[in-house]
Amino acid sequence: MALPLRVTGLDVRSPRGRTILSVEDLQLPAGALLGVRGPSGAGKSTLLYAIAGLWPQAAGAVHWGDTDVMGLGEARRTAFRAANIGMIFQDFLLFEELSAQDNAALTSLFRPRDRRRQVGERARTRLAALSLPETARPVASFSGGERQRVAVARALAHDPAILLADEPTASLHREAADRLIHDLTALAKDSGTTLIAVSHDVALLSRMDRVLTVQDGRIARGESGVA
Repeated sequence: MALPLRVTGLDVRSPRGRTILSVEDLQLPAGALLGVRGPSGAGKSTLLYAIAGLWPQAAGAVHWGDTDVMGLGEARRTAFRAANIGMIFQDFLLFEELSAQDNAALTSLFRPRDRRRQVGERARTRLAALSLPETARPVASFSGGERQRVAVARALAHDPAILLADEPTASLHREAADRLIHDLTALAKDSGTTLIAVSHDVALLSRMDRVLTVQDGRIARGESGVA
């Protein structure tokens, strides 16, 4: 089940105490696709990590549904992410010596024993939907586009309500990026997942329901689409 987002009074500070991101109010309905754009260093990735509860020097409220992740202790925050959030990174973060299936099903190791088979089966289904055939060869031999699709399958294997992507197409050539954009947005819509993607890629942003611009640590007002 997708979760709506509401951020209020978010203030993210650097280790030295300088405010690097300030969000007065941000709301997103469940199942929506949100793009986040802006210049390098503006605070885009900081926003992504803050709403995932991964930024310790932050204050304010980040509600996913009825849960304020900022109000949770570290252990409960980690448990919330494990249950509800899938993350896709620019640099893939795969185990090179493992196969696509083993990488995609990696989160099953952190699940109760009775759910591990289910995660493994869903990982196989996601890989197939992303046109990655079953193979025992390690992902070290995969192309960049194939590796990123493995990362997408891993993020979706536990059927998360929320999918957060940080520059998912930045390391890909145009053809691979376009294919990933189609697959990623289609899978998010089919599963009703709330997707938030930080990107400079106009092709990806054009597939979002809404696009925000982050500049100088703040969200520009009135952003509702790609210019």
